[in-house]
Amino acid sequence: MWPSRSRIKKVTQAFALVGAMVAGCGGHSILGGDAGGGSGGSGGGGSSGAGGDAAGTTGSDDDAAAGADGDVGGAGGGGLGGSTAGTGGHVGSTGGSGGVAACVPVVASHTDEGAQHVSCTPPPVYGTNPPSSGNHYPVWADYKTYTTPLPWGHLVHSLEHGAVILVYNCPDGCADEVARAQALIDTLPPVDGQAGGVGPLALGQADPTCEAPTKRRLILAPDPHLDVRWAATAWTWTLKSSCFDEASFAAFIKAHYGQTYEDFCTEVHPTFCAVTP
Repeated sequence: MWPSRSRIKKVTQAFALVGAMVAGCGGHSILGGDAGGGSGGSGGGGSSGAGGDAAGTTGSDDDAAAGADGDVGGAGGGGLGGSTAGTGGHVGSTGGSGGVAACVPVVASHTDEGAQHVSCTPPPVYGTNPPSSGNHYPVWADYKTYTTPLPWGHLVHSLEHGAVILVYNCPDGCADEVARAQALIDTLPPVDGQAGGVGPLALGQADPTCEAPTKRRLILAPDPHLDVRWAATAWTWTLKSSCFDEASFAAFIKAHYGQTYEDFCTEVHPTFCAVTP
């Protein structure tokens, strides 16, 4: 027997009520709630779970509206990613704020290692880098600029005669710094302590103990064994630096030029020992 029309109407209303309650909880609606509930889940993937809940609540009444709400929730998720990317960019900016360490020349005094003449082989060994005293070859290096390394056995003998030697080690080249070092040598300020009580020399004036064309007991040369970029050495003294600083090197030359017991500038234009520098 078929149920009465009024009974069917009551049952239909009951199903509708249950469907609405389930859809409002973000679940599956019996009366077209499946589409609404699914859209609500998409909303939960956004920046806020609350957006997804709202989508589920409205799903039972209008499936299309529920789907639209779910899309909005997805857009919220994109916003969260943008925030994270912004934070990463800020960290990168902070990391790039570091700078290059300052160039600080270091001057040091050293023990006199002796001054005996030795043969070319074996080459003498020195206790400082660059060498600042010690046994050396019988002939000394001329006071000028060299473009290739010289054996330190000759250079140390030049130190014994009161020279100051500037050396550099630039594997990638440093032509600009070498040019500045040469300019310093060519235009030095007055130097005290010349032989025979001559006193300070005027700007660019030649050392009276030297013979033309030599003006000063200064040597500039590369040194592939140097453990810093730039250095200067005089008898028992060194200056070491990661860059060429004119003021520091000029002060070192002024303080240590001609300060030895064999203080003269005579040159013999030697033939160097055939050994590896």
